[in-house]
Amino acid sequence: MLVLGTFNRKKGEELAGLLEVPGVRIATLADFPGVRPVEEEGASFAENARRKAAGYARQIGQWVLADDSGLVVDALGGRPGVESARYAGPGADDAANRRRLLTELADVPWEHRTARFECHLALADPTGAIRAEAHGQCRGRIALAERGSQGFGYDPLFEIVEYHRTFGELGPVAKGRLSHRGRAIEQIRLLLISHCLLERA
Repeated sequence: MLVLGTFNRKKGEELAGLLEVPGVRIATLADFPGVRPVEEEGASFAENARRKAAGYARQIGQWVLADDSGLVVDALGGRPGVESARYAGPGADDAANRRRLLTELADVPWEHRTARFECHLALADPTGAIRAEAHGQCRGRIALAERGSQGFGYDPLFEIVEYHRTFGELGPVAKGRLSHRGRAIEQIRLLLISHCLLERA
């Protein structure tokens, strides 16, 4: 069994769809009642991914693949970064985070709205030891307004320049091929297979 270290239903569905490791049962933290959230207090995506993978693995005694991802906007000096999920404040939802981002970029011209999504994955064994890591990124721009209703988070604002479409417009197949998370998953899948980690789980 491989447990995805997230309580976010949409993120769990996306990760599971991208992973597709034959013969391996994939679960999420929702399948383990009583699991305590691991605080994301790291200064980087990599540090937070390691914290979550190790912390959840030790709690439930299973292999855990944890992800920490976020949006890095050049005109904002790298914000929201590791604060992406709570950019508009504690308990903020996706819509509130997007509104704050648009407000902060209101006077920034199109050519300077460059940004990237980053994803760091960490795989921990049942003792909490980190056994593999991967990183992926995807460059684009922040649209002037939300476009599209697919995906989650900042997807309706993140435009892939070559396609002139946001992730909210492109849909899951194209997003899986182009996204930061898709690229990181491709790396970790190869590591899982080459090291035979799941077969020993």
